[in-house]
Amino acid sequence: MRRKLVAGNWKMHGTLAQNAVLLDAVRDGMSQATGVDCAVCVPFPYLAQAQQKLSGSSVKWGAQNVHQLGKGAYTGEVSAAMLRDFECSYVIVGHSERRACYGESSHLVAEKFLAAQQAGLTPVLCMGETLQQRESGITETVVAGQLDALIQLGGVQALRNAVVAYEPVWAIGTGKTATSEQAQAVHAFIRQRIAAEDSQIAAALCILYGGSVKANNAAELFAMPDIDGGLIGGASLVADEFLAICRAGQV
Repeated sequence: MRRKLVAGNWKMHGTLAQNAVLLDAVRDGMSQATGVDCAVCVPFPYLAQAQQKLSGSSVKWGAQNVHQLGKGAYTGEVSAAMLRDFECSYVIVGHSERRACYGESSHLVAEKFLAAQQAGLTPVLCMGETLQQRESGITETVVAGQLDALIQLGGVQALRNAVVAYEPVWAIGTGKTATSEQAQAVHAFIRQRIAAEDSQIAAALCILYGGSVKANNAAELFAMPDIDGGLIGGASLVADEFLAICRAGQV
């Protein structure tokens, strides 16, 4: 049985003072939790604070982006080795906002994925379709293309120590949420496509849902057979809400 994972994506939010309260609450709230893993992916400037607050706890931490190369003249970028210096466990790659706002291609995302993995991080590979793509009936084509870019570059074995997050772009920050059945259908498609390459990797892979998960819909979503937790945006900034979502993943 796959273990549930709930990962918070703070995006570009937070201050040192706000973070201290939030991190303390999440750490303390998860101290007695069983059967579910919890992580927070914070902005780069707050990695040291997350490390200091969460070290020794059950809550892991990570980053929201990484450069595909190990070092060099890339002003403003952060390497996977730098993230490991802060004892990060996870890093998000290919979030829809990175793809849309910064033009990140699926090939570049795959390069970032492999760079993170080679440094000992667990990459969280995001994929998903826009509203126009869903209404055009090409959701599976879009998702397959995003997944296949990684498999073509790194082989299906790259998914052995990784997390995938399905995030329908039309349900991020819009208040809209895919029904549990809609989300399950795409999760099942992702797992089946990987199973065509390696059934064992597919069966073990943690696939998160990342479309406006809230405390009031988390349990229903997490009950779906191929949904293994959530990549949580705005709700991860509210301790009580985030902890309620984590509890929904407990067994």
